[in-house]
Amino acid sequence: MHPEVRRDHPGDCPKCGMPLELETPTSDSGDTETQELRNMTRRLWIGAALALPVFALAMGHMVPGLSWTSGGVSRWLQLILAAPVVCWAGLPFFSKGWRSIVSRELNMFTLISIGVGASFGVSVVALIAPRLFPLSGQHHLKPPLYFESAAMVVVLVLVGQVLELRARTQTGAAMKALLNLSPPTARQVLPGGDRTVPLAEVAVGDRLRVIPGDKVPADGVVVEGHSSVEESMVTGEPAPVQKAAGDRVTGGTLNGQGSFIMRVDRIGSDTLLGQIVKMVTDAQRTRAPIQALADRVSGFFVPAVLAASLLAFVLWIWLGPEPRLAHALVNAVAVLIIACPCALGLATPMSIMVGVGRGAQEGVLMKNAEALECLEKIDVLAVDKTGTLTEGKPILRVIDVADGVDANDTLRRVASLEQGSEHPLAAALVAAAKARGLVLQESTDFAAVPGQGVRGIVGGRSVVVGTPDLLRREKVSGLEPWEAKAAKLQSEGATVIFAAIDGKPAGVMAIADPIKATTPDAVRDLHHLGLKLVMLTGDNRLTASAVERQLGLDGYQAGVDPAGKAAYIRKLRSEGHHVAMAGDGVNDAPALSEADVGIAMGTGTDVAMKSAGVTLVKGDLRGIAKAIRLSHATMRNIRQNLVFAFFYNALGIPIAAGALYPFTGILLSPVIAGAAMSLSSVSVICNALRLRRSKL
Repeated sequence: MHPEVRRDHPGDCPKCGMPLELETPTSDSGDTETQELRNMTRRLWIGAALALPVFALAMGHMVPGLSWTSGGVSRWLQLILAAPVVCWAGLPFFSKGWRSIVSRELNMFTLISIGVGASFGVSVVALIAPRLFPLSGQHHLKPPLYFESAAMVVVLVLVGQVLELRARTQTGAAMKALLNLSPPTARQVLPGGDRTVPLAEVAVGDRLRVIPGDKVPADGVVVEGHSSVEESMVTGEPAPVQKAAGDRVTGGTLNGQGSFIMRVDRIGSDTLLGQIVKMVTDAQRTRAPIQALADRVSGFFVPAVLAASLLAFVLWIWLGPEPRLAHALVNAVAVLIIACPCALGLATPMSIMVGVGRGAQEGVLMKNAEALECLEKIDVLAVDKTGTLTEGKPILRVIDVADGVDANDTLRRVASLEQGSEHPLAAALVAAAKARGLVLQESTDFAAVPGQGVRGIVGGRSVVVGTPDLLRREKVSGLEPWEAKAAKLQSEGATVIFAAIDGKPAGVMAIADPIKATTPDAVRDLHHLGLKLVMLTGDNRLTASAVERQLGLDGYQAGVDPAGKAAYIRKLRSEGHHVAMAGDGVNDAPALSEADVGIAMGTGTDVAMKSAGVTLVKGDLRGIAKAIRLSHATMRNIRQNLVFAFFYNALGIPIAAGALYPFTGILLSPVIAGAAMSLSSVSVICNALRLRRSKL
């Protein structure tokens, strides 16, 4: 919350009281947060188990047949049960509240510690020395106790703390998932043979062997061998990229069936993966949670309440009737109790809890409260293409063959040859052939030309599949008419593959990643909400342009890498826009974290979902419109709750201080003050529950 705060050891932020975050995350950096979550959860359950009997004893006199609960035994039981709740379960709040007072950085913990401390302390004195509390001359009445208020406030605040810690733990899991993309060990090539070493011992210039199925340990250059490497972490595209001597490889990417030796030129934080982790961390550190709103308000609210309580005490001592000290103390305490931050503490968590549950019913998962707050202000939505706007599963869309050539026979031969390739486009051709019931054959003399295509013999006939350049290299002529047809298909966003049989053009096949059926409706819905939609993709400009025209987007950026996506998000934000980013791949993680709100497709990678503030379970963009409507409803509800909370304080504090006594003789006893405080909490809760009926 406060990036300017720096320390060389763990602890709490001196400004907001929240735990400090590691500036440079490690794979085990989430352990501390997990321990803290367990600690707070244990305090919550034990505190709740003790606080509920206190509440029952305090309210028991209102139930016929339970009059014994107002007796002396009941009052001492309340103290015995409430003491561990306040003094142990609520201890972190008191220590943070005390530090906030010492440092003069007043926050929510200041309110909590003062409210709980006043309720508990006065109750202890009233129980031990009741003669100090005569109420309007009625000495035969026992002074009221407020143990249940103190205990229940502690429990309610612990609920909010546990929810916040769970959100922070998920953020730590996102970092851990990114860091775990790098393998823990590497195969170092030495004169005496290969040796497995920890990744931390790899140095620049080392030669490493990468075998089939391994992750690439670091950034470097292939010096020997060849393979196909799945680089969706970098490009967002599922197609494996052929690698041979002289080609660059990136740490964290997944090797295919081949084997190669690489020379390391970047390690640790200098690698592309290390830079992605840093970008995600830096972007997440700049975010401020929604609770900062209540903290900002409490900055002047707490001094005002303390001043009002002190003023009431002084005026009653100076001008009040006898017994002055008792009246002064009772009224001063009434001011503190009616200003107890229960409703203020509930104002945001209750709305968030109900709002998050409502979103979950619609398949919209919110990681934390901040995502809901930021979504309300979004005016630009940046979206990835593959897997977000499209299905992420290439399919054969068109097959156009030469006169006298059978389309099924051509597809059968092409698919038979492509069985030897790992490329997703090849998989689309094989799937199309099988869908038509075609029986595939074994190919011979198979050869793959990286970045060009494949060639071989199928059923005794020579087959070449790939780019026009590959076909010309294989002495195939007469491609000009087919290139004209291909240009039209490419302008529609398809990838075109050329095929030749026995040295003659056989036809072209257009493979496309279809746009999700729900995407057009989602785009219209988002435009109706006033959002500008921009597509960011690592795909080529021609395909991106076609998708933009088809969907009616407001712009696109093609051929951008992870850093480029994040940089574009930063540019939009520097221009004053509030930006949301929707994506599904590891390569989208920096942009998801750089945006005001990151939105991940539930059908995408775990890293994308853990880096984002919102996850759409169904991978349906229409969920973004639902999330935005939910944000508007929730934030409106939170503001209403804050009005309720402060309305009771604004009305109740003067009355509790005795403002009506000179005119009416009416005093607001701490009992009524406690009831007013409870009423404000009930109002907040009932208002928050209305979110369950929100139409999204």
